[in-house]
Amino acid sequence: MSDERRTHRTDEPPEAGPARASFMNVPGAAVETRRQMLVKVAWMLLWMLYLLYPASDLVNGGHSVVEQVLGWGCLVVFVSAYVLLVIFRSQAGMRPRACQVIVGTMIALAVASSAVLGGAFLTMFIYASVCLAVIIPVKHALRALVAMAALTVATGLLIHAGTDNTSTFALSAFLSGVAMTGMQRLVATMKELREARAAVAHLAASEERLRLARDLHDLLGHSLSLITLKSELAGRFMDAGKDEAARAQVADIEQVARQSLIDVREAVTGFRRPTLPVELAAARTALSAAQVRLEAAPELVDAWPSLANEEAGALAWALREAVTNIVRHGEGATVCTVTADETWEGDGGRYAVLQITDDGRGPGKSHPGNGLSGLQERLALVGGRLETGPGEHGKGFRMRASVPLRTVSAPAPESSKTS
Repeated sequence: MSDERRTHRTDEPPEAGPARASFMNVPGAAVETRRQMLVKVAWMLLWMLYLLYPASDLVNGGHSVVEQVLGWGCLVVFVSAYVLLVIFRSQAGMRPRACQVIVGTMIALAVASSAVLGGAFLTMFIYASVCLAVIIPVKHALRALVAMAALTVATGLLIHAGTDNTSTFALSAFLSGVAMTGMQRLVATMKELREARAAVAHLAASEERLRLARDLHDLLGHSLSLITLKSELAGRFMDAGKDEAARAQVADIEQVARQSLIDVREAVTGFRRPTLPVELAAARTALSAAQVRLEAAPELVDAWPSLANEEAGALAWALREAVTNIVRHGEGATVCTVTADETWEGDGGRYAVLQITDDGRGPGKSHPGNGLSGLQERLALVGGRLETGPGEHGKGFRMRASVPLRTVSAPAPESSKTS
């Protein structure tokens, strides 16, 4: 999955890699690059194909030259206002007043062009209704869309467009606006979910920092107090001329300091060791930014509660490495699936298995990079192993990390001595 030109360390967070799909943006998020804006505007312009109906009416409807010029001018201004609304809505710090002016202009153009050029221009009410649903608050959306449909009916009856045409355009305008209101609500929900996931990841990291702070306080508080006490005793013995006793206290100080250093290193090592819940939350954020959907069962977080710290940390490293590879090298990937399982090997040992697959183009002919090699070494240290290769039916990339599930037997209770 990793090629030789783009290698990375396994302890890099998944967010460290550049966004693989820089031309796309997450729904509901502000557009960050000009290329993303162009792509979004291009997608929005596809829906303007329905304006071919009034355009064909201008060409074949027997209008005068003045009416044709007026009609084409209205269409150009209408489409320009539509594009401006898309641009303003896609930028951070949207200008509500400017959006309201744009939508008001679109409604006025729809009424004026329909009144002057005929029923073919009632199509513009559909787009104006959709744009109105974009800027109006959800609690007022239904009343605004009903009013828009009523305006469409009134305009159609005023120009004698026919009952069938008028009702068709009014119903289309109302339903299109309702659909856009639902889409806006869906986008807002997705944004809230992304923020919630980011908050969960932040809280998990904060909880780990608090754990380290508590451990260091307990370790260093006791050790430093003991060192201070023995230093005072050594000073008193030296003042009293008891050199041997002072040397004994200094030796104890050295031993306590060495043990404190060992305890601190163990605590920091535990802090740096990743955990599956934290890495799973980080994976959701990283994959979401890369336009990849993560599919993982909720019970995955507590799949192996009795797994030792070393083995659990190795599986967390595997998840981080797999997500990093998908973000950096998973061309065409849209879904990442994470599953947990247990298996029995031929030697009679039971293994915890974490499998990560994507639906991208696969590893191709590239050789494993430093990340996968380092991960294989980490798993080997705890008696596990790493398997990589194409996914099902030869599509995508599959990483399978397994570590032994060691059963720790409780010590047998001591038999009480009878007198």
